Amino acid sequence: MKLLVAYIATSGGADAVALGVCLARTLKAPLDIAVVIPPDRADASATLEHYEEILDEAAHTWLTEAKGMVPDDVSVQTHIVFDENPADGLIKEIGELHSTMLIVGGSGGGMLVGRHSLGSVVNNLLYSCPVPVALAPSGFRYTGAPRVREVTTAIGRRPGAEALVDTAVGMSADGDLPIRLLSLVSGDDMPSRHSAQDEDEARRYAVELARKALDTAHLRLPDSTQITTMIAEGDSIEDAVRTVDWHDGDVILVGSSRLAAPKRLFLGSTAQKMLRVLAVPMIVVPAPES
Repeated sequence: MKLLVAYIATSGGADAVALGVCLARTLKAPLDIAVVIPPDRADASATLEHYEEILDEAAHTWLTEAKGMVPDDVSVQTHIVFDENPADGLIKEIGELHSTMLIVGGSGGGMLVGRHSLGSVVNNLLYSCPVPVALAPSGFRYTGAPRVREVTTAIGRRPGAEALVDTAVGMSADGDLPIRLLSLVSGDDMPSRHSAQDEDEARRYAVELARKALDTAHLRLPDSTQITTMIAEGDSIEDAVRTVDWHDGDVILVGSSRLAAPKRLFLGSTAQKMLRVLAVPMIVVPAPES
């Protein structure tokens, strides 16, 4: 794998670097760190040439700070990207560097979703990026583990989890990591019922579908992989997620919505609900090619 951190000189940027280091060390992958700056937003009090010099100097300072957060055991390179649109600039840089995952942190001015603060740039990436996007929770620079411990993979009950499972398999192979297949069953998925008996029957049916989805996903995993499966139940998606045990070093993989274009991200409603209560990094995987 080849990892790219989208850096800004904020606490969220430091969280992204910390998650990048954790993933790079685990997956034995090189790390790139990029800063995106606008090409022509000139300060009225300075000439364009002088302003570009100021921007260039600031970007180099930020990248020096970011590189200083990376331990010696992780290979790192830094890059300055010029683009009016930070999300577009990062997507272009992904293509230039052949990156296989983008790592982002929160934005202090963004929408707070539990431990995850999603600014406008991150939101844009979560609906357009062609590679998996890893979201660093707030404070990960202080609380994050040095390595990934286990990859939890959230399996929906509808077909189409192949790209998600393949990403989990790749991470497991590169990092010698166990995989936990997780399916969530909640009252959010249940049709309205008039009796407790009907409600219980609907829940049993949902659990049966979840079990079948997990069994199908299990078949795609190599025999050598350490695998556990779990069905988490709750009145809501948030309640179901709260019943799951999480440990330092855990990450969770989720797939894109059915609305996603081929090979593009589209953060679905279930993943959004999960983010409200998750304190571990979430990695959102693009839709398959077809």
